Amino acid sequence: MKAENFARIEARFRENFERRGELGASLSVWEHGREVISLAGGYADRKRVKSWTAQTPVLVWSCTKPLAASCILHVMARDQVPLSTPVAEFWPEFAQSGKARITIGEALSHQAGLAALDRPAPVLDHAAVVKSIELQVPNWTPGLEHGYHPRTFGSLLEELFRRIEGTPGVTLGHYWQTHFAVPMGLDFWIGLPREKVESVASVFAPKISTPKRNPDFYNALATKGTLTERAFISPKGLHGPAAMNTAEARMASLPAFGGIGTAHSIAKFYAMLASGGELEGVRYFENIEPMLNVLTNGNDRVLLRPTAFAAGFMHDPVDASGKKLRNLFGPSTRAFGQPGAGGSHAFGDPENGIAFAYVMNQMDVGVMPTEKALGLVEAVYA
Repeated sequence: MKAENFARIEARFRENFERRGELGASLSVWEHGREVISLAGGYADRKRVKSWTAQTPVLVWSCTKPLAASCILHVMARDQVPLSTPVAEFWPEFAQSGKARITIGEALSHQAGLAALDRPAPVLDHAAVVKSIELQVPNWTPGLEHGYHPRTFGSLLEELFRRIEGTPGVTLGHYWQTHFAVPMGLDFWIGLPREKVESVASVFAPKISTPKRNPDFYNALATKGTLTERAFISPKGLHGPAAMNTAEARMASLPAFGGIGTAHSIAKFYAMLASGGELEGVRYFENIEPMLNVLTNGNDRVLLRPTAFAAGFMHDPVDASGKKLRNLFGPSTRAFGQPGAGGSHAFGDPENGIAFAYVMNQMDVGVMPTEKALGLVEAVYA
């Protein structure tokens, strides 16, 4: 990375505080397995008493999804389970209501048609959510269309992980700690330990409610009964920053939207992936192809815009000629990651050896990266 890139990145990071309403934030950028940028500033609280540092953990919402999915991919690689395996092979009850042929790959790439549940279930009651998923008729024909599963994705991941891993009592969050967080020295949790609860920065709701971009999505989100609206309230509970700031939510294992950690730790994990599954002399994945190979690309039934997904990871969508329709993850078509609600953002780029993570506590409106994150991505690649 050139010296002028560093200057642009630092300037853009400062501008987020001066012009774009930033409260507290961290940025970590790695290049070829080494951290080259670490920035942090602002405050962890609305009263601006507690300073934000690079060690400040915060909720990252859907940035959790790829890290959680990595646990399933890790176990599948261990047991040589292909993505083409039907979910019902490990989870027989899943086959109900026309779901017998849905594959693990389709479930991990938001093609299963289980974004919205007809049978309400509390998000913290895993058994109840699993039962609702088992009874649910797909929202569309699985494998022929796709749509973002903002919340049910976590319950699918958790139950599918437990069925494949097979060890009683081992949850996805426990596996993450044992196989990635502890060995790699990552401050990131899917289910925070009680003793860490008070160290987390609170997240705060957006200051505006009507965004100018993507009106179709926001109109659908605000209209009761649409697939988009139903998807964002399935399962029920923990709808909003205030609810997610509670100790109960922080300690819960929520693989779709409950991960808590630092930008440094998220970027370090992506640096390992961007380096082919190896970092600091330790190999964690023999093969990262499941993260690179896009399984679905096109119009998203829930987000109402083009999206693309590999197994557990979002990619930038492309048109019929292969040209990227947007650059959330930089210029490479091989880059993969996931944004989080309100503006957090993280990805890996194997083609250029880049890993990027940006986290913050003052949310913007939306589920896609906003100007604060995208300006930093642009500065990295300028």
